[in-house]
Amino acid sequence: MEEHELEILRLVEENGRLDIATIAKMVDRTEEEVQTVLNKLEKDNIILSYAAVVDWSKVNEREGVTAMIDVKVTPQRGVGFDEVAERIYRFPEVEALYLVSGAYDLLVVIDGDTMSEIARFVSEKLSALDSVISTTTHFRLKTYKHDGIMFGDGEDDDKRIVVSP
Repeated sequence: MEEHELEILRLVEENGRLDIATIAKMVDRTEEEVQTVLNKLEKDNIILSYAAVVDWSKVNEREGVTAMIDVKVTPQRGVGFDEVAERIYRFPEVEALYLVSGAYDLLVVIDGDTMSEIARFVSEKLSALDSVISTTTHFRLKTYKHDGIMFGDGEDDDKRIVVSP
């Protein structure tokens, strides 16, 4: 991948709302070149999604419950953790799934409306899988930072000046 393509990728990763004209100025390319690069990155499944980070605690709606579940599994011959990981990530409740080092093998992140909903997922779906040996569930109590964004009292803590060439 060429340097200007990497630079475009870094820019949209940091701020998915940047428009094509702004990106073009920042990387000293034409708008058409930037659009071509973005189209290719999307087609090649390098850019998978554009999403907003929302502080739901500031909205008059229920925040819901986020759980991080440590899972110890028995790896399968010939496929290791991949087969059980695929079964887990296909559950619609699963927001993220990671193979991790340490005492557990997998880290599952799920969002639900209630703790009971999370408990049902763990007891009826996750623990029911043959390869699952044990689980430990942790619940999010407060979010301080997510996807590089600091959550706080609404004050703009980022005092950097936006500079474009």
